[in-house]
Amino acid sequence: MHKYDYSRRTFLRGIGVSMALPWMESLRVWGDESKSSKAASDAPIRLCVTFSGNGFHSKEWWAKGEGRGMELGQVLAPLTDFREKLTFVRGLYHEEARKGNIHSSQTGNMLSGAPIASGGEIRSGTSFDQVIAQTYGRSTKVPSLVVACETSNPSVHKNYSMLYSSHISWSSPTTPTPLELYPALAFDRLFKDSSSPQDQSVLDAVLADATDLRRKISSGDQQKLDEYLDSVREIETRIASAGKRGELQGWKPTLDKPNIERPADGIPQDIAEHMRLMIDIIVLGFQTDTTRVSTLKLNNDHSALRFPNLTSVEQSGHGIDYMIHHLLSHSDGRDWLKVNQFFMEQLAYMARKLDSIQEGDRTLLDNTMLMHCSSMMAGAKHDNDQLPVILLGRAGGQIQGGRSLDFSGKADRQLCRLFLSMMNKVNVHPQKFGDATSMLEEI
Repeated sequence: MHKYDYSRRTFLRGIGVSMALPWMESLRVWGDESKSSKAASDAPIRLCVTFSGNGFHSKEWWAKGEGRGMELGQVLAPLTDFREKLTFVRGLYHEEARKGNIHSSQTGNMLSGAPIASGGEIRSGTSFDQVIAQTYGRSTKVPSLVVACETSNPSVHKNYSMLYSSHISWSSPTTPTPLELYPALAFDRLFKDSSSPQDQSVLDAVLADATDLRRKISSGDQQKLDEYLDSVREIETRIASAGKRGELQGWKPTLDKPNIERPADGIPQDIAEHMRLMIDIIVLGFQTDTTRVSTLKLNNDHSALRFPNLTSVEQSGHGIDYMIHHLLSHSDGRDWLKVNQFFMEQLAYMARKLDSIQEGDRTLLDNTMLMHCSSMMAGAKHDNDQLPVILLGRAGGQIQGGRSLDFSGKADRQLCRLFLSMMNKVNVHPQKFGDATSMLEEI
C-alpha cells in the first residue's frame, strides 16, 4: 500500500467499533473514491439545528450593522466573536403556527410549517432537517443525529398534544424523530455497532488501527490524529464521570426508597454539562463525517427546566431555580435575560469548537449551517408573528455572514423560504416546502 493510500472513507476499526477519520492533508479529499491524488471536492456541508423554547427577552433580541461592526443585543452578546459568520434574520413566520396560539401548536411545525392536528390526533409535517437526512444524509453512517436535553412531555394542553412542544424534528407527518437524551447512547450510535461489548471503550478498541495509520501519514496529520483521539478520550471520560456522579441520567428518586421513578425538576442535574456533552458529540460526528445532519433540542417549549447553575440577579444568593423556564419567560426581567444568554453561550461553545477544526482552507464552522430558533419571539405574549432565527457558519462559502436581514412588513416572508434556501445548499431541491414555493434569495 502506498504511504498515503487512504481516503476519508477510511475507518479505524475494532471489535464492534468503527470510527471515521477527520480531515487530514495526507488523505484523499472528501468524496474522492478514485486512486487519484487530485482533489475532487471540498469538505461536505453540515446542518445543525438547535432550539430553545419560550422565546427570548423581547427588548434584547436584535442585531444591526455588518461584519465586525455588527452590534448585538444583550441576548446575542455571547456570540460577539462570531459576528462575521453570523446572519441575523428578523420577520419570518409560520402562518399555520399562528392558529392555535399555544406552545404546542407553535412548536410542532417549527421546522416544517405544516398544519397541526388537534383533538387527540398527532399530525404535523416532515421537518426540513429530516428531508435533508433522508437524501443528503444517506451518504453517512448516521443519516441524522437527533438529541435533546429535556425529556418529551406526553400530556395534552388545550386540546393539543404536548408531544408537539417536545419535538421539532419529524421523520414523517405522524412520527416525531426519536430523541436521544443520554450522551453515552448518542456517542455509541456514532461509533459502536450492535456487536460491541457493552462496557468497551471506543478508543481502546481502535488503538491498534490508529497506531498503524499514524506511521503512514504526515507529521502534521499525526498531530491532528493525536488531537482527535484525545478529544474522543476526553468525551468518554466525561461521560463515565457524569455517570458515577449520578448526573445525565434524566431521572432521580425523590424519596430514599421510592417505589417508582419520576423525572427530576432539573433534568439532568448538571444541565450545562449535559448540553456541552451533546454539543461535543455532534461536533465529533461532523468532524469524522459520521453524520452531516443533527438536531439539538436544548429544552422544550413550555419547558420545566430550572437553572440552579446560574446565580440569580433578582434574588440575591440564589440560583435561578425558583421558577421553571416557562414561567420565567413571562417576564422580561434580568434573570430571564441571564437564562437567554446561557443558551447563547452553549451556541457560542459549539461555534468555537467547530471553528477550531481546520478542513483545508476552511474551518468546520465555515462548512456548516448552524441555525438556532425558537417558536415565539416572547413567551409573555406567545408572539410568533415573527420568529427569532439566527444562522452561524457559511455553508462552504455559500452564505455570507456578518449581516442583519429584516423581512418585517414584506410579502412572502414565510420561514419555509429559508428552509428551501438551506436545502438548496446541500443539493436538495423540492419545488415546494410547507407554505413556500420559492427560496429566500438573500440567504
